[in-house]
Amino acid sequence: EIYLRELISNASDALDKIRLLALSNANLLDATNELSIRIKVNKESQMLHITDTGIGMTRDDLVKNLGTIAKSGTAEFLSNINNADGQDKNVNDMIGQFGVGFYSAFLVADKVLVTTKHNDDKQYIWESDANSFSIVEDPRGPTLKRGTQISLQLKKEALDNLELDTLKNLVKKYSQFINFPIYLWSSKTETVEEPIEEEETETEKEEKSEEDGAVEDAKEEEKPKTKKVDKTVWDWEILNDHKPIWTRKPDQVEENEYTEFYKALTKDTKDPLTYTHFNAEGEVSFKSLLYVPSAQPSDTFNKYGTVTDNIKLYVRRVFITDEFTDLLPKYLSFLQGIVDSDDLPLNVSREVLQQHKLLKIIRKKLIRKALDMLKKLDEESYKKFWAEYSTNIKLGIIEDPSNRARLAKLLRFQSSVEEIPTSLADYVKRMNEKQEHIYYIAGSSRAELERSPFVEGIIRKGYEVLYLIEAVDEYTLSAIPEFEGKKFQNVAKEGVTLAENKEKAEELKKQFEPLTKWLGEHGLKDMISKAVVSDRLAESPCALVAGMFGWTGNMERLALSNAHQKADDPQREFYLKQRKSLEINPRHPLIKDLLRRVRDDPEDPKAKEIAVMLFRTATLRSGFMLQESADFAESVEALMKQSLGIPLDEKVSYDDDEPIADQQIEEEEEKEESPEHEEL
Repeated sequence: EIYLRELISNASDALDKIRLLALSNANLLDATNELSIRIKVNKESQMLHITDTGIGMTRDDLVKNLGTIAKSGTAEFLSNINNADGQDKNVNDMIGQFGVGFYSAFLVADKVLVTTKHNDDKQYIWESDANSFSIVEDPRGPTLKRGTQISLQLKKEALDNLELDTLKNLVKKYSQFINFPIYLWSSKTETVEEPIEEEETETEKEEKSEEDGAVEDAKEEEKPKTKKVDKTVWDWEILNDHKPIWTRKPDQVEENEYTEFYKALTKDTKDPLTYTHFNAEGEVSFKSLLYVPSAQPSDTFNKYGTVTDNIKLYVRRVFITDEFTDLLPKYLSFLQGIVDSDDLPLNVSREVLQQHKLLKIIRKKLIRKALDMLKKLDEESYKKFWAEYSTNIKLGIIEDPSNRARLAKLLRFQSSVEEIPTSLADYVKRMNEKQEHIYYIAGSSRAELERSPFVEGIIRKGYEVLYLIEAVDEYTLSAIPEFEGKKFQNVAKEGVTLAENKEKAEELKKQFEPLTKWLGEHGLKDMISKAVVSDRLAESPCALVAGMFGWTGNMERLALSNAHQKADDPQREFYLKQRKSLEINPRHPLIKDLLRRVRDDPEDPKAKEIAVMLFRTATLRSGFMLQESADFAESVEALMKQSLGIPLDEKVSYDDDEPIADQQIEEEEEKEESPEHEEL
């Protein structure tokens, strides 16, 4: 299909060239002032003709441009006209006259003829079968007046390109926004009035007289001298008479037009979730139409940051490129649409833009408009958007500091008071008058976080906690210092202060100082950085708390599960080896008993054993990985032995003569039933 797109693009380029030159020399249009592209088929000869009234080519141009595959005449043209005095320097409508695109004609043709007439030369015919070429002067003379005609002798397997519907569809698909009119020589059926032959008229009169039994003196009525006949009429049909949808005013475009354009642009069968259509003015003027697809591909984040073809860049309605990464940030790469600017210059390549400053301005405006579009979504539509694109917005918070405040308004998280995800703005509205922070905690599931020791005291106070259950969530909120004047507080880190009665808090701190000091200096001196009395715990005896700049249990879990991590990462090892603080609940019976034991005897081995067990359970409940898992398992087994009355030093038996468990039970039951046993 691409051959027609390329040949029409080349024709458009040739028309742009003559139009540009005619701005300073109107005489160049003397041969013909028509600027158009015409397509005509000849089914008998199996030929397809594409004719333009552009600048044409001299004999030398034919040799230079068509004698070598991938040679582009545009490069030299731009060089010459930019060096000419008094010429407009902004000559960047060109998209490549004859390069690789021209040779795509051989995909469908066995033979290609190029008939061309330049104002400065005679009319020539270039002919090639892709192996060799010849150039001769056209014996017919200047039949084209000015311009170029490409004639394709189609291959047998490409004869469907002689069908008018096929050509119409190809032009609509690839070239409907070309600046110049594209005509197709096509047929249509019309009903016309044709004169009735005299002999036919007489015969009709006789038949009428016989049927009606008319008399001689009957009054004769005048009969029509014509009749209606269906006739096939051939004429030039314009194929691109509709203006590009993005060039029209938004209030002049119907909803279904936006939807149909989206489907044609993206080949998506579903309707878009939303769209925005706007004109930007200022340092650079451009028109844009951006869509949000209803779903994004499942492999989006495997290709995150790679070049996409989602945004198509036009300059003056001429397609330039859809292969770049500079126009939108990575996190908005899911957007589909059009950007069309009259101000952007471009070089001979369709993909490379020269003035990056203008691109940066366009990028900035596109981001603002895209975020405004998302902000205006109704609640139901935003739920659908968030289900598909939440990770993109969260990555935007991390990657785009300049738009962080705007992106923060789009965030949604689960919370302790809402079953559905809530916005930060709604959280702030619900905040308690005495509440100073936006509280959040991160983990692998809501169920896990609801039972976390870190949220017990906060929820008991009536404060709301955000539950972050996606892998990127904790990184996201760590990048936001505050929202609407309220700072964020990770409740799994140090810094949570809930005590309203300062005197009572100091009294508890002093009362349990022997225990906190003992834990830090003796009981758990190689395991924790310090032990403190907590006012965030309500039901749990203790919790392991990360430092303000340390890793929480969730962050450690993510770091250790990263499949792309380096085997030896000093930064990761530094964070993993950091000791945590142990916060104790002064109201819990286990902590009270441990305090009593430490006061009675700081060297009590039972106190040491209890402290280690509490540390290990706190490690697990706080979301951290337990390093001494085997030791922990042995401790639990020891407790089970004690509760069952089994001696701690009883070993596993490997003697085959030992009775099995069922036999032992039966023997013990028999002993219990015997008289001797009763007497004992």
